[in-house]
Formats: sequence, C-alpha cells, structure tokens
Amino acid sequence: MSSGELLKIGDIAPDFALKDQGKHEVKLSELRGRRVLLSWHPLAWTKVCAEQMKSLEQHYDEFEKLNVLPLGLSVDTVPCKAAWAKDLGISRLRLLSDFWPHGLVAQSYDLFRAKEGFSERANVIVDDKGQVVFIRIYDIPQLPDVEELLAFLRK
Repeated sequence: MSSGELLKIGDIAPDFALKDQGKHEVKLSELRGRRVLLSWHPLAWTKVCAEQMKSLEQHYDEFEKLNVLPLGLSVDTVPCKAAWAKDLGISRLRLLSDFWPHGLVAQSYDLFRAKEGFSERANVIVDDKGQVVFIRIYDIPQLPDVEELLAFLRK
C-alpha cells in the first residue's frame, strides 16, 4: 500500500516473509488455501500484549478447526520473541518479527505508528485467496476480544 491509500476490506493483503520465534520463515502468499489471522501487538513483554497472544494460544485448536492460522506480529526481534514465547508458555502460536526493516510489514498494512516506532494493536483476517476480509484497530490499552474474531470466522 505504498501509494498512501489505507488498506481496506476486499484488498489483496500485502505479501511478506518474516521469521518466527523459532527462526522459521512465514511467507503470507504460501499460506493461500487457508485463512490467516494477523494479530498485531505493539511490544512484547507488556501486559496487554501478553494477554492478547496467550488468548490466541489458548484458542489455537478452535482457529485450526476453522481453517485459520493465527499469527502474532510486532516489531520485536526474533530472540526477543523466542524468550517471550518461552516465558508465556506459547508453544503453537507463531510470533513473527517485523523488526528489520523496522516495521516494514506494519507500514504496508497502514498499521505502523512512526512516532512511537511500533505497530497499532490490530487484527486483520485474510481469506483463503489472500483477500482482506476483516480489519479492526484497537486502542493500545484495549485487549482484543478473541470471541469477536471466532464469531466472525464461524460465519
């Protein structure tokens, strides 16, 4: 979305390749055929971000039954994500590092807060064809409701 236009429902989600906490690459375009939840959190090691990611981990089986791959994204480094996942007891949810170029993927989704140097707290759902079908930006201190996401995905 380099033209300055905001990402909207119906757009093809910008492709990316990012490493998760295990140093494994995740490329969005290679996930076609299943739906993907991109759950952005501003920074690891913060309370609301921890609760956001733990709720995705706790509901992982439900996402899987709905053919949805949940992914957590932030500007933190891979080693930071690895330590945080271990600390939170996250074993299935993949936490992606949008560290370098700093916040580039968040920028491509119009979710980067340049003044603070981190992303919005947001959820974006991409359908099995790569199209954006859901976007919600939350106040930074607000914990996203995982039930809202699951209800949308069950429709």
